[in-house]
Amino acid sequence: MIIGTRGSALALAQTETIEGLLSELGVSTTRKIIKTSGDTFTDRPLHEVAGVGAFVRELDDRMLDGEIDISVHSMKDLPTVRPAELSTSAVLKRDSPYDVLLTVDGSRIDELPEGSVLGTTSMRRRAQILRYRPDLHVQDLRGNINTRIRKLEEGLYDGILLAEAGLQRMGWEMDVERLDPKHFCPSANQGTIAVVTPAGSEAEEVTSNLDHQQTRIETEIERIVTADVEGGCTAPIGSFAQFISKNEISIRCEVLALDGTEHVLIDEVIPAENYQINAKILAEALVQMGGKELVQRAVCQLKAGTAEEVQGQYD
Repeated sequence: MIIGTRGSALALAQTETIEGLLSELGVSTTRKIIKTSGDTFTDRPLHEVAGVGAFVRELDDRMLDGEIDISVHSMKDLPTVRPAELSTSAVLKRDSPYDVLLTVDGSRIDELPEGSVLGTTSMRRRAQILRYRPDLHVQDLRGNINTRIRKLEEGLYDGILLAEAGLQRMGWEMDVERLDPKHFCPSANQGTIAVVTPAGSEAEEVTSNLDHQQTRIETEIERIVTADVEGGCTAPIGSFAQFISKNEISIRCEVLALDGTEHVLIDEVIPAENYQINAKILAEALVQMGGKELVQRAVCQLKAGTAEEVQGQYD
C-alpha cells in the first residue's frame, strides 16, 4: 500500500510509526512524499494561507485521485468537515498533548526577563502567552521543527513554544518546560496521529486495527465542543478532553481574544455514557458565553492584518 506524507522530519517520523505498526500486521508499504500549501508558503503566518487544511488538502486530493492508499496526519491539522469519500480509519494512542517552552538558557516562563521575545506560529499560544505574561513580546515563527530550533539557536528568539509530542516523536530529549494546561490549554487533538484512507477500502479495513478507542473519543469530544464557535484551526481556541476514570471524562475548552485580554472557559466533567450529547451541550454553552463572538472578532482582525497591531501595544 502507498502511504502519502509530507516531507518534513516530523511528518516522516509519524509515517515511520505507521509503517512499523502495519509491518507488524504483515502489511508492506511504500512511501510517497507530497508537498502541501502549508509547506510551500512558509514566508507568512498560517492564517494567511488560503482556506482550511493547509497541510491536508493536497494529500486528500491525491487520495481521491487514487494515487495513494493511506495518508498520515497530525490530527489537529484535519479540518472538521471532511470529504465523504474519505475515512479517518485510525486515531493512534495519544502522545503528550501539552505545550512546552524551549529557551536559549533554560529559563522557565516565570523567569524570563521583561521584554523577552517568544516565537510561535499559533494564535492560541500567542493569546495564552500574552494573557499569562503581557510583558513579553510574541513574534511569528514558521518552519518545520528543525528550522524553529535553528532560529532559536541563532538568537532570533529568547524562547519558542512547541508541542511536546513533536519532540517525543523525533526522539529528542531537551531541557524544556511543560506548560500548565490550566493556563495553556492545548489545541483540539494536539499530540494525536490520524490515519486517513478511502472509505470502504481495504486500506481502511487494515488500518482500523491501529485505532485507539479512548483517544478517538477524547479527540471527538474536543472537536464537538469547539464546532459551534466555528473557529477553524488558526483561531485562538484550546480544547482538551481526558478520561479521568472508566466512566468520566474531563473537558477544558477556552476561546481567547488575540491579545489575551478576554476569554471564555468551560471546565467540566461529563459521563462517558452519551458523551456526544453532553459534549454538544457544552458546545452550546460556550457559544452562549460569548465564544463565537470572540472567534468572529479574532478572524476579522486576522483578515484585516491586525495581528501585529494587536501585538504592537505590548512592544
